[in-house]
Amino acid sequence: MAASKPVEAAVVAAAVPGSGGGVGGGSATAGTGGLPRWQLALAVGAPLLLGAGAMYLWSRQRRRRETGGRGDAGGLKRNSERKTPEGRASPAPGSGHPEGPGAHLEMNSLDRAQAAKNKGNKYFKAGKYEQAIQCYTEAISLCPTEKNVDLSTFYQNRAAAFEQLQKWKEVAQDCTKAVELNPKYVKALFRRAKAHEKLDNKKECLEDVTAVCILEGFQNQQSMLLADKVLKLLGKEKAKEKYKNREPLMPSPQFIKSYFSSFTDDIISQPMLKGEKSDEDKDKEGEALEVKENSGYLKAKQYMEEENYDKIISECSKEIDAQGKYMAEALLLRATFYLLIGNANAAKPDLDTVISLKEANVKLRANALIKRGSMYMQQQQPLLSTQDFNMAADIDPQNADVYHHRGQLKILLDQVEEAVADFDECIRLRPESALAQAQKCFALYRQAYTGNNSSQIQAAMKGFEEVIKKFPRCAEGYALYAQALTDQQQFGKADEMYDKCIDLEPDNATTYVHKGLLQLQWKQDLDRGLELISKAIEIDNKCDFAYETMGTIEVQRGNMEKAIDMFNKAINLAKSEMEMAHLYSLCDAAHAQTEVAKKYGLKPPTL
Repeated sequence: MAASKPVEAAVVAAAVPGSGGGVGGGSATAGTGGLPRWQLALAVGAPLLLGAGAMYLWSRQRRRRETGGRGDAGGLKRNSERKTPEGRASPAPGSGHPEGPGAHLEMNSLDRAQAAKNKGNKYFKAGKYEQAIQCYTEAISLCPTEKNVDLSTFYQNRAAAFEQLQKWKEVAQDCTKAVELNPKYVKALFRRAKAHEKLDNKKECLEDVTAVCILEGFQNQQSMLLADKVLKLLGKEKAKEKYKNREPLMPSPQFIKSYFSSFTDDIISQPMLKGEKSDEDKDKEGEALEVKENSGYLKAKQYMEEENYDKIISECSKEIDAQGKYMAEALLLRATFYLLIGNANAAKPDLDTVISLKEANVKLRANALIKRGSMYMQQQQPLLSTQDFNMAADIDPQNADVYHHRGQLKILLDQVEEAVADFDECIRLRPESALAQAQKCFALYRQAYTGNNSSQIQAAMKGFEEVIKKFPRCAEGYALYAQALTDQQQFGKADEMYDKCIDLEPDNATTYVHKGLLQLQWKQDLDRGLELISKAIEIDNKCDFAYETMGTIEVQRGNMEKAIDMFNKAINLAKSEMEMAHLYSLCDAAHAQTEVAKKYGLKPPTL
């Protein structure tokens, strides 16, 4: 079985599965019951809203404490956009009026300042922002310096007027003054965050909006959206630079075998034919084989059988440079390993060449189209991806792999009925395909679950039972069923299904991650959950899914340094720029939360 990974990364597997596996190597499943990967933390009871990352991991626990365990029944506050000036800032310690001999004079000064501010508010509401700025400046000059809260309000109001004139530098400067005077002043922090966004100061914007989200208890949609936006921008920006200069990294042998097991009509992954081996080697057992011909491709195939994957690309290149007998096969095998190490730019020319070779075996061309189509989906080009899959079906209509992988593409595009039709065609062509039958069940389950159709959910669950009865050796069937059972809160049975997976494939790291998450959701057993995820890393130290999951849990435990370390390890293992951007978003969110905690004395709750 291929390791199960979140749905939006799943179809990529035919081109390059995310390091925990994916649809090309197995399931079209999410980390927790079909949810997007950034919602992984739902498995431990805390939301990652809007895809914004780890900064939101502990928000639900905080709300539960503050509401006496009532949860989120009140929903999100829908604050109107913060454009208008205000009267007073939120009270701060020591902000009361002074008493003593000088109090009367100070009140007069403060009253004059308030009068100037009120006049400025009238100009502001009338759209006369320059005059409003003059009035707020007068209020600032009149206000006694020890009146921190009032003074911070005047600076914040002047910033609001500068904002209307799109003078972003002045907005940021005045908001900084306001925050210095009143460090937890939400309006000033949010206005400064927006100014930083306009000034392209992404890091500063993220820190400010993180503080706002925490101070507002993650209840304001507007600040959450800005946090999500800037995290994605930062993630994409950092991933673009890092991915361009990354060192190629070969996945683990288990991962590579899982990937190739998702293809049944793939010539390049088939064992070497007898005619390709020397007579002497035919009599050897358990020893390295020597190929009969002086062929780079056949040598690469030999290395495949020996799991000596690092030498495959160079041997294929020898066959291609010599324009040998197996040039088309060598091009496809080299492209496949380029995809596996995350080098799509190198893979594409090889795939293009194979596809254009009209005289090449149609199975080779169809396989190249599947892999290029999956690569396009990974690059978020669904139209090009669909075209390639459709072309593959046109040139090789009896190829079960085409329908299997196109079905997974359709799941990603939320075209479930078309996905089911493709799985049905795959099953018709290859009735023994347990993987396609299990994935068809999951597609039907996901459709029923999304539509909240209880009768269809029950039918899908019955379908899973039939699949595992018919194919008791198909680990993927148990894994997909376990994720559906987890959705239905049938935790004990889900745990049994994961145990079945481990019995069948004890070296599949991703199963241990899913089982670990189940312990957290089911029993809140943090120690057991972490033990299982650590076991996944022990089995496969290149499993980025395990590092990412460990990072999200460490955020909730309050161990930010360890969380950041885990995210960085996952980043170094990412096999696509999109995957890397997602991981950078999580890492940046944890960094921002750390900085905000230091700056404002906010300590997140821990598990």
